[in-house]
Amino acid sequence: MDMTAADRYKGEDGGLYGGGLNTPPARHREAALKALGETKPLDANGNPSPEGKIVLVSLGMSNTTQEFSVFKKLADADPEKSPNLRIVDGAQGGQTALVWATKEDPWRVLEQRLSAAGVTPSQVQIIWAKQANAQPRNAFPAEAKALQEQLAIIMRRIKERYPNVKIVYLSSRTYGGYATTALNPEPHAYESAFAIRWLIRSQIDGNADLNYDPNLGPAVSPLILWGPYLWADGANPRSDRLIWERNDFVETDRTHPSDSGRTKVARLLLDFFKTNELARSWFLKPR
Repeated sequence: MDMTAADRYKGEDGGLYGGGLNTPPARHREAALKALGETKPLDANGNPSPEGKIVLVSLGMSNTTQEFSVFKKLADADPEKSPNLRIVDGAQGGQTALVWATKEDPWRVLEQRLSAAGVTPSQVQIIWAKQANAQPRNAFPAEAKALQEQLAIIMRRIKERYPNVKIVYLSSRTYGGYATTALNPEPHAYESAFAIRWLIRSQIDGNADLNYDPNLGPAVSPLILWGPYLWADGANPRSDRLIWERNDFVETDRTHPSDSGRTKVARLLLDFFKTNELARSWFLKPR
């Protein structure tokens, strides 16, 4: 996010969306605003209803559920949160991007959690996903390209199961430089962001396998945007002063977040949903 269009990392320029830009290009922004305008409370059958729900779901692995569970507590206690918004943690330990892309088990667990929360698949309209794979070994760009392909499959599986989903917000890994195991160390943690950027750029460029616009053909994917960008170079502050300290990760592997690390991500996520132009309309209660 702090790289310019002229900066390079292994041949890749800067900016979450490329070209040094951390915001989506005009046409994608307009499509996102349209999707936000269509995000309304729905009843159990997916029909608009003032008493209905907008359901926000998380998808991902252990780090994701550990961070999102803290976010849910903060968000549910926030007086500015919309009373129509229901938050369901669908992320699960051990369920990597490869598993979400190829197996049915995590999706079945998610269905059970929706039911337990008293909401239906037809009410799911917003998803936050933070995905990664365990034990990455291959040099850039191989692991990031594999993650991109898996994310594309996950986007299509989301649309199959939750036809009313409007937007998926994606976040990449936090810092992995303190890792004491091969679970997901640097540079793979940093490089996972390129998988997301390539995925979104592919949708922006009109890839039919990621089409979200029924006017352009079968809508097989939600619209995809960046959520909060979570990586920072350890204790070296980025432009917004975010840092990651060793004690933000548990002692056992320095990869999973400690209480302070979970809270840090949760607050970044809450701030994003409350203030970002392309998120706040469904999160905040009407004024």
